[in-house]
Amino acid sequence: MRASFLAASAATSPGVSLFWRTFFFLSLLLLISSVAWLQSFRALESEPRALQNAQQLASLVNLSRAGLRYSDAIARISLIKTLNEEEGVRISPRKSSDRYVLLGRDPLSERITQELYKRMGAGTVVARSVNGQPGLWVGFNIEEDAYWLQTDAARVGPTRNSTWVIWLSLAVAMSLAGAAFIAGLINRPLQRLSYAAGRMREGDFDASLLDEKASTAEIRTVNVGFNRMAEQLSKMETDRAIMMAGISHDLRTPLARLRLETEMSVSDESTRKHMAADISQLDAIIDKFMEYARPEPARLETVCLNTVVASALYTVADNKDMTVEVHLPPQLMVKADKVELLRAITNLLENARRYGKTPGTGQAKVEISARTRESWVMLKIRDHGAGVPEENLRKLTRPFFRGDAARTEATGSGLGLAIAEKTIQRMGGSFSLANSDTGGLAAHIRLQRG
Repeated sequence: MRASFLAASAATSPGVSLFWRTFFFLSLLLLISSVAWLQSFRALESEPRALQNAQQLASLVNLSRAGLRYSDAIARISLIKTLNEEEGVRISPRKSSDRYVLLGRDPLSERITQELYKRMGAGTVVARSVNGQPGLWVGFNIEEDAYWLQTDAARVGPTRNSTWVIWLSLAVAMSLAGAAFIAGLINRPLQRLSYAAGRMREGDFDASLLDEKASTAEIRTVNVGFNRMAEQLSKMETDRAIMMAGISHDLRTPLARLRLETEMSVSDESTRKHMAADISQLDAIIDKFMEYARPEPARLETVCLNTVVASALYTVADNKDMTVEVHLPPQLMVKADKVELLRAITNLLENARRYGKTPGTGQAKVEISARTRESWVMLKIRDHGAGVPEENLRKLTRPFFRGDAARTEATGSGLGLAIAEKTIQRMGGSFSLANSDTGGLAAHIRLQRG
């Protein structure tokens, strides 16, 4: 039992929806593409451009150094001012007390430093801040004098604080939003198809029609095929209902005449009673056929389960071979069709009376109990009979199926449990059968809480 319960739980687990699977794979693809683009940019564009700019910066430093070396004091001041205003380059004396931080240890910074050393000489110092002021600082010497040349670090390529990180983050965010939109666009027709299939399963064929003018050819083909299938099934259901109604009408008329002729023409009272009982049984079988063939969905309303159970007990009160114990919370409300629910519970009680007799006693002991769980009401109807072999449990709700001889002593149509299951499902609930641990068969009904 435990293994079968775990297997059933695994089979009914919701899993991951198609939307999230599609979104995950699209997002993963876009993220991999963004990382590949970034690496390609660094290898093919960023680093070569940074080295080229480093060469230009070295040329600028060398030209500035040559201009300062061969100019007098007045011209030197004018040159420093022009470089600061027009080129964004600031030249200042370098002191031994200056505190500086070298450019960095990453591969790109080391390549830039090596390029500047190669172009300017071994005495060159490349720093990313001097005395707490950030920037790209290049230290050089003019004979006995030492100078700093300060410029923007962006001149030699992107840094950790540059705007390319913002643009990359924006691109990733827009890619994820696009992935969500595409996943929703792909998943929307499937959601409509799933909803339509669910409505068709409940017997609502009109609500299951899909759009036959969809822009996508494959979706349009599926929708057209599904609509034709729904129309055919609707026609089959209608034809079946009409056929069953005709059969019921055509059979009940001669049965009524037979009952009348039997009661008037047969003189032996015992024979007359048996013939009348057979005719009543045929009439009841026709009712069963009609109940099972009914296609329309149930009309739900809030009803008191205690009242419905009491009405079902009243219908079987004349049976002396059955005792029923009821354990229900007071005023337990459920959403159901009162007549349909009464018929389902009556069928279960009749099934328990016929096939659930306690071995060796000839009496059927039935227990009815219920409890609430969140928005559901769990109803249990259990007998103390011989139970059913495990391999036959799922077959019991099939129309006309009969189990072993222990549960088929009485005659019937074989539709009682099938009608009960179909009735509960039409009301949005669930129905299952299981052998009780202490013996007997238990019917588990789940209904929406009122």
